Amino acid sequence: MTRATPGIVQITPFIFARDISASAAFYQSIGFLPTHVNPDHKHACCEEHGHARHLLKISPETELGEQMIYLDMNEIDAFHDTLRPAPEALPEGRARPPFDQPCGQRELHVSEPENCPLLFGSVIQRRTDIA
Repeated sequence: MTRATPGIVQITPFIFARDISASAAFYQSIGFLPTHVNPDHKHACCEEHGHARHLLKISPETELGEQMIYLDMNEIDAFHDTLRPAPEALPEGRARPPFDQPCGQRELHVSEPENCPLLFGSVIQRRTDIA
């Protein structure tokens, strides 16, 4: 008898936030629709084309540790154009416009309110020299 193996449908990150409202507003400014904000502001969900980001409230004294999220995109430059002027409106050093990586990805980097790096990327060239 063969057993059906459930496949992963989506990976949904949980992002820590000290201020749920500010974080939800940030994600909305870059195109993520807030679909749920808990009335006591301990949890929020923001989606973009069916892909969710959950925000979880943490206390001010909680250490965040390292967080980083990579979001694969179809066309990074078109995505960047939809964000304007949001990345440019962020404080100095919190956004990096699209650039090409040696690994064959084109990326856009943005740091969200808790300084979690969001790396948006799209393939510009498939690597064939990887052993």
